[in-house]
Amino acid sequence: MEMVATISDKEFKQIRELVYSRFGINLTEKKRALVTGRLNKVLRDRGFTSFQAYLDDLKADESGKGLSLLVDRISTNHTYFYREPDHFTYFEKTVLPELIQKQRSMGGKSLRIWVAGCSSGEESYMLAMLIREALGREFKNWDVGLLATDISTVALEKAINGVYNKDNITHLPPSLKNRYFKKTDSGDYSVDESLREMILHRRLNLMRKSFPFKGKFQAIFCRNVMIYFDNVTREELLRKFAAVMEPDAFMFIGHSETLGRNNPQFEYIMPAAYRRAERAI
Repeated sequence: MEMVATISDKEFKQIRELVYSRFGINLTEKKRALVTGRLNKVLRDRGFTSFQAYLDDLKADESGKGLSLLVDRISTNHTYFYREPDHFTYFEKTVLPELIQKQRSMGGKSLRIWVAGCSSGEESYMLAMLIREALGREFKNWDVGLLATDISTVALEKAINGVYNKDNITHLPPSLKNRYFKKTDSGDYSVDESLREMILHRRLNLMRKSFPFKGKFQAIFCRNVMIYFDNVTREELLRKFAAVMEPDAFMFIGHSETLGRNNPQFEYIMPAAYRRAERAI
């Protein structure tokens, strides 16, 4: 029987403060059991017999690998294709036609989309499929920039690999599944290379003071990420998002989240969907 290390109030407080200061994630007391369970595996794998020994090692580790593993363990990365489908329908039927028409009217052919908190890649590949479908044969003539970032190296590795099990793609429309996925010998499904080439995957901590982008985004998807942040952290993040968005750019968050109807940076469109407000410019 495997030994389970218990965590003291002091040790949990230390982990909470460390995770909050580095990643902005607010671990409330309700998350204590989850943190204890997930980190016990780290303790066993690393040969630690107590949380204090683990914390001491984290503080002494200058490589950053320990912190990276910590956030991998405590962040939830469960998602699937076509999750919260209203957003994808709106993106397909309203957002993309508007962005494409706007570019054409200005003589441009450029799309810039950011998935902030891309997890294992389902959301970014979903958007890639919709963009290819919308542009059709014209796609090769367009400059499409689809950035997918996450703090978790484990999640990013899965996103880059682009291989998913059958349950993960259950909600996908058959036309998209048949066109953009190939069944592997193991029974999983691999995304088409054309989608992989569209997406730039990068590790990014949303808590950095500013984002290193030269251009502006026409849409940002940050769904089911800010549920981990307190109000102060969330408001600062929204300010940084607004700074890298074009005027009237679209912002999508999770359905369990809200920016409120009076947010100074964003104007409400529909549940969990907003546009950058003129007053934020």
